[in-house]
Amino acid sequence: MKKVLITGIDGFTGIYLEELLTKAGYDVYGLVYPKSIRKTHLACNIANLQEVVTVFQSVKPDYIIHLAGISFVPHSNVKEMYDINFFGSLNIMDALLETGVTPDKIVLASSANVYGNPVDEVIDETVCPTPVSHYANSKLAMEFMARNYFDRLNILITRPFNYTGIGQGAQFLIPKIVSHFKDGKKEIQLGNLDVVRDFSDVRFVAEVYQKLMECRATSEIVNICSGNGISLLEIIDTMNSMAGYEIKTVKNPLFVRVNEVKTLIGSNRKLISLISEQKTYPFEETLRWMFDAT
Repeated sequence: MKKVLITGIDGFTGIYLEELLTKAGYDVYGLVYPKSIRKTHLACNIANLQEVVTVFQSVKPDYIIHLAGISFVPHSNVKEMYDINFFGSLNIMDALLETGVTPDKIVLASSANVYGNPVDEVIDETVCPTPVSHYANSKLAMEFMARNYFDRLNILITRPFNYTGIGQGAQFLIPKIVSHFKDGKKEIQLGNLDVVRDFSDVRFVAEVYQKLMECRATSEIVNICSGNGISLLEIIDTMNSMAGYEIKTVKNPLFVRVNEVKTLIGSNRKLISLISEQKTYPFEETLRWMFDAT
């Protein structure tokens, strides 16, 4: 069986991707930190080059899907964000060259946040990135670094737009909203209320990662998105209907991000050209899935 190594396998996306690839017949391994509780999950700090080298020498993966990183935009430790998102990714590239391991494909997870606040209504991969946060800067720096290895490694860079589902951290927007309704709370405090995002379902994103891993494309950057925007207020209205009551929304200045990205909607034309059109999940269905979860 082909070996797949998923960094951050115990994270939100990694859990779904591991299950999907295992069912598809792959021999799936993963990197976790700080410790492992499963034989196929290997404890490794990707900020330490020698630890990454040791793992690659042991596993010799046929594919790598690099998901590990700090994904919460307002993460307070900026140095840690760069250490993991940029230098951790650099260590993966250098460890492959040092060990002579040459995977059929390395899929690197960047972020649609690199686009910042573009004027384009729908964003394709030709739009010039203008990051407005340390998180986005750390991801864009990772992209430019990875390009230096395109001639030696089979790399594909993804820019996922927003996605959600059961198991996402409670600090993220959609789980926060859904949990307020599940708990029957009468009021919710939010940041900017006029934002629009391109939301996908984590199950769709996992399926896309598998297809991108299997496709022939390399040395490319591709959006992972639905191509449809939904406003925060529309989400609240949907949840009001689903829960059978109207929640009071309060704008809390403490939750308003500096340089908040107002609208972020992606073009999925390139994605479809690489892997064909995939099954999508209507966002109301995703919200229902999360709301009904025990």
